[in-house]
Amino acid sequence: MNTTHREFFLQHQAQTSEFPIALEFKRAEGCYLYDTQGKAYLDLISGISVSNLGHGNKHVANAIINQVNSHMHLMVYGEFIQAPQARLARKLTSLLPETLNCVYFVNSGAEATDGALKLAKRVTGRSKIVACRKAYHGSTHAALSLNSEEVYKNRFRPLLPDIHFIDFNNTQQLDCIDEKTACFIVEVVASEQGYIPANPDFLEAARKRCSEHCALLIFDEIQTGFGRTGKLFAFEHDHVVPDILLLGKALGAGMPMGAFISSQHMMNTLAKEPVLGHITTFGGHPVCCSAALAGIEELEQNRYMEEVAAKAELFKQNLTHPAIRQVNGKGLMMSLQFDSFEQNKSIIDLCMKDGLIVDWFLFAPDRLRITPPLCITPDEIEKACSVLSRNINLVSGN
Repeated sequence: MNTTHREFFLQHQAQTSEFPIALEFKRAEGCYLYDTQGKAYLDLISGISVSNLGHGNKHVANAIINQVNSHMHLMVYGEFIQAPQARLARKLTSLLPETLNCVYFVNSGAEATDGALKLAKRVTGRSKIVACRKAYHGSTHAALSLNSEEVYKNRFRPLLPDIHFIDFNNTQQLDCIDEKTACFIVEVVASEQGYIPANPDFLEAARKRCSEHCALLIFDEIQTGFGRTGKLFAFEHDHVVPDILLLGKALGAGMPMGAFISSQHMMNTLAKEPVLGHITTFGGHPVCCSAALAGIEELEQNRYMEEVAAKAELFKQNLTHPAIRQVNGKGLMMSLQFDSFEQNKSIIDLCMKDGLIVDWFLFAPDRLRITPPLCITPDEIEKACSVLSRNINLVSGN
C-alpha cells in the first residue's frame, strides 16, 4: 500500500475495528481485485454479497456513464419525476408478486430496514416488533435495535423499545406474534449465522400467523437478492410472499442503494398524516438507479442464475476436507464450519496471503464465508478450492 494512503487511512478515516485488513486495491475486473503491486486476488465474498455481477461489468459501467452525462442529483426523493427511478421501480415490481407493487428507494439496506419498521408502525398503529436472534439487519439505530446480541448494542442505548426476539426456524415461538405486533422481520437465509436457510414450514407458519393477527411480514433479502440463491429473490423458492420486502447490496450493481417494497395502499400512508412521513435526500439517486436497472438486465440476459446450483455443487465437491465440520448455505452463499474461530481465522489469513479473499461471519466466527460473484467460472472455482484445501490442511494438520 502507498505509505501516504496508509497514513491517511489510519489517521483520518474512521475505523470499524482495530484490525482492518488494510490492503490497497488499484483496480478490479471480473472476479479479481488487483493491488498496487499488481497482485491478483480472487474475490470469494463479492464485497459481502454486493458484486453479484463481478467487478467492472461493462453494461453497468456504460449505464452509469450515460446517466452522469445526462444528470445526477436534482431534488430530494419523491418530488421530481426522474426516468431512472421510474423505470427501475416499474422493472422491480414487474418481477414481484402483485401485492409488492410500490417501491421506496433509499441508500442502503439499513435504511430500508428503518423505513420498513416505520411503515409497519404507520399501517398497523402498533409498536411491537418481533425479530430473530442473531439476525443482522443493519447498524443504524433502528436496525441495531433488532440485533439480539448485547455486546453490539449496549453502548448505544436507549434503542427502540418493544422489540421481542425468537429463535430462527423455531415455529413454536411464532406465537410471540399477536394482536399487539406491528411486524415480524426475518431473513430468508440467516446471513450472519453462517447462511442458514429458513425452513419452508417456518416461513409458511410466519405468514399464517401474521395474517391471522394483522401484523406485517417483512422479508430481509438484502444479502439474498438478485440471483444469489439461484432465483432473483430467495423467497421465490418457497412461494411465501411478504408484506414488505427489503433490498440492498446487489440491488445497486456496485452502487450504493437500498429499497423497501410493499403495496401502494400501504406505502401511501407515509405521504399523509403527517406529510413527508419518510423522506431521503439521495435515495433513488439517478446514477444508482441506472446501474441497478442495467444489473437486472444483465441477470436476465445471461445464464448466471441458471448456473448457480451447478457452481455451488462444484464448490461442495471440491471442499471435502475432514476438518470441515459442516457446509451450509443456499446457492452461491455458503459457509464452511471449523472447530473454532482461531482455526478459521488462520485459514482466512493464509488464503489472503495466497490471493484468495474469504471472510468469517458476525454471529458464526467459526464459519468461513463463500459468496463469489455469480460470474465465477468452473476453473476459478477449482482454483479457489485448491487454495482453500491447501490452507485448511496446513492449519488442521490433516
